[in-house]
Amino acid sequence: MALLDIQDRLYGGLFGLLIGDALGVPYEFHAAKDIPPAEFIEMEPPEGFNRAHPGVEPGTWSDDGAQALCLLDSLILCGKFDLDDFSRRMLGWYENGFWAVGKNVFDVGIQTSMALNMYKNGSKPEECGNVRPDGKGNGALMRVLPLALWHKGTDEELVRDAQKQCLITHANITNQVCCALYCLIARELMNGNSFDVSLDSAVAKLRAVYKDRPEYSNGFELSLKPEEPGFWKGSGSGYVVDSLRSAVMIMQTAETYEEAVKRSVALGDDTDTTACITGGLAGIKFGYNGIPERWKAPLQDSIKAEGLAKKLVSFRCA
Repeated sequence: MALLDIQDRLYGGLFGLLIGDALGVPYEFHAAKDIPPAEFIEMEPPEGFNRAHPGVEPGTWSDDGAQALCLLDSLILCGKFDLDDFSRRMLGWYENGFWAVGKNVFDVGIQTSMALNMYKNGSKPEECGNVRPDGKGNGALMRVLPLALWHKGTDEELVRDAQKQCLITHANITNQVCCALYCLIARELMNGNSFDVSLDSAVAKLRAVYKDRPEYSNGFELSLKPEEPGFWKGSGSGYVVDSLRSAVMIMQTAETYEEAVKRSVALGDDTDTTACITGGLAGIKFGYNGIPERWKAPLQDSIKAEGLAKKLVSFRCA
């Protein structure tokens, strides 16, 4: 693998996601104009900043990171993607704080809450993500990266699993195709490709997978329009397409992990999720050693996350 070894990229992806999420938590719900200048965007916001979630300790990942760890934990235990097992873990997070820092569950998305309550009341996982059929929030995209880090299967199998993990909370096809493309981009980055090459290759591969699947092909082309001039420009909102646009926009020019996640937070609005989605890709590209040490130390429950990371590395290197 070019320049970085696989462990550095795997750790980088997982901790890039968690640290990006934690960095963005205090700034959530603020407009871009109210976000501090880049040099002051840190785990601990500047004095006087009206931080979101004031009772949450700096360095705490949110529902984004907790759900991603639920997914990775399920993959490692089952040796495959198992929707039933993953759904049980999601409910365990929602009700009991499974993989949440200090078991404290905060800032749960509306659709996620509705879907998991539906699951708790006996609905099948495949049905729950349609609780709002037109729901196109970023709640499945924010957690999907561990699947790309773990997966050894074909591109078609990776796409299938990326789509299936959406079903428990966000089943709309737009959410599924965004998760599929994101995972293919991450896979290309894992292979040491530049970001632009990774994006172009991922688009081409997803089109090949969707060649004989018109429903998904139409969903992809109509939602993402990857060749449309200026399409890859995002505003940091919670709309899944905009979240993916924001991450791609930043990754096309970011020169360091720090730049990538700070620019994500600077967009305002859904800061933790934008920085989580972007941070995972930036962590793969720049490696774990490219993440600033000052952000690794204050990350809450990092020892627990490292336990999963070690199992991930053992699986991928076996």
